[in-house]
Amino acid sequence: MNLSIKLQDILFLDIETVPQKENWKELSKETQALFEKKTQYQRKEEFTAEAFYDRAGIWAEFGKIICISVGYFVEVEKKKQLRLTSFFGDDEHILLTDFKALLDKHFVKKSNVLCAHNGKELAQFICILPIIFS
Repeated sequence: MNLSIKLQDILFLDIETVPQKENWKELSKETQALFEKKTQYQRKEEFTAEAFYDRAGIWAEFGKIICISVGYFVEVEKKKQLRLTSFFGDDEHILLTDFKALLDKHFVKKSNVLCAHNGKELAQFICILPIIFS
């Protein structure tokens, strides 16, 4: 554990995701085939790709972010205050734009770090930010 990280340099976050489309039939045939191939190992013979689609939100290529909740500490009059905010909605681009604005305003120092539950899975979604905004 790195005890030299200041509490106010940490951005705590969590995201909530859902499948990109509400149901399987809305997907293109190409996306259906890609999802079928991607999930074949996990599904085995137990589920069809269509029956498994309700879990699509866990993969960045088949899911979309509908909520990012963050918490961070600021110092006000020598006391630490916890600030919480959530970015949510159906338009992932707007949600990510708002989240990026928070990062650009408050978390641009080299000393800043992200802290997330299940961060390795979360990373696949956060790593798309440079692609979206390039």
